[in-house]
Amino acid sequence: MNFSDSERIAAMLQKQGYRQAKSEKEADLIVLNACSVRQSAIDRVYAQVHRYYKTKKIILAGCFLAEDKKKLSAKANVFWDPSEYFSYKPARQNPNIAYVPIMTGCNNFCAYCAVPYTRGREFSRSAAELEKEIRDLVKKGHKEIMLLGQNVNSYKSEARNPKSETNSKSKNQKLKTTIFPQLLKLIIQVPGDFKIRFMTSHPKDMSDELIDIIAKSPKISKDIHLPLQAGDTAILRKMNRKYTAGHYLSLIKKIRRKIPNVIISTDIIVGFPGENEKQFENTVKLCQKAKFSKAYVSQYSPRPGTTAAKMEDDVPKTEKKRRWKILDELINKK
Repeated sequence: MNFSDSERIAAMLQKQGYRQAKSEKEADLIVLNACSVRQSAIDRVYAQVHRYYKTKKIILAGCFLAEDKKKLSAKANVFWDPSEYFSYKPARQNPNIAYVPIMTGCNNFCAYCAVPYTRGREFSRSAAELEKEIRDLVKKGHKEIMLLGQNVNSYKSEARNPKSETNSKSKNQKLKTTIFPQLLKLIIQVPGDFKIRFMTSHPKDMSDELIDIIAKSPKISKDIHLPLQAGDTAILRKMNRKYTAGHYLSLIKKIRRKIPNVIISTDIIVGFPGENEKQFENTVKLCQKAKFSKAYVSQYSPRPGTTAAKMEDDVPKTEKKRRWKILDELINKK
């Protein structure tokens, strides 16, 4: 998503007459496009701002919490809100892969996550607009279309239904609602030789209809990124993930049964507040059963303003690192 946003930021700057410098040293203007999911990423932004603010004009873009904006406002010229980017066509960097955001924001409010506070509530682009953009991309030779969103499964757009019998001038005209599986059905009808990928999916929204269309369409890649975050139901409840460990494992089994050649990757957080050894072992056991192809394992760090930030960060850093290593070796080192 950040790479996709950066392509649109580049287009905004090019429209204003800027051109890309060969190096940071030669640049007059530096844009830092941030992600607030982890504190370590924001720490790197702070370091870069401190490095350049005396000699360069700096623009900060992407996801920032209010207190980060306040601390950095004296050293940066302006903040760009991610919601502004959709109105600009991207300056695409890759001739083969096209990143296409279909929605932004999130309504889930997971306890550890800052996204609803930095990107706001969910907003979906219209299905007609997306279909046209993808049709144009395929005509230009892009072989892979990557659909993006904080939670693509919750994509939902509404438009006037031209087939509605209601008078078009009536305020009561029915709206046609398009959800994610229907959007995929629309896109796979676009003529041409291309593959569709998408991320990220939320387990609570992974419907049978969506699994079936992935299984049946040769245009949709058979790899699914399905964040687990924790394999213990009590921890999942504290995280406000809205599913149980059992539901997640059943979902994995269903996906593998319907899509035998599927590749499944995931996200996991270790050291969430209150996570004891037994609860971590439950995560290890679930991962052994799920047989993930890859896992992005992160060590929990509190993000200001989130529900989890009010909890005691009681798992020592050394223990977080140990748990991280166990899962990394179990899944990624095979």
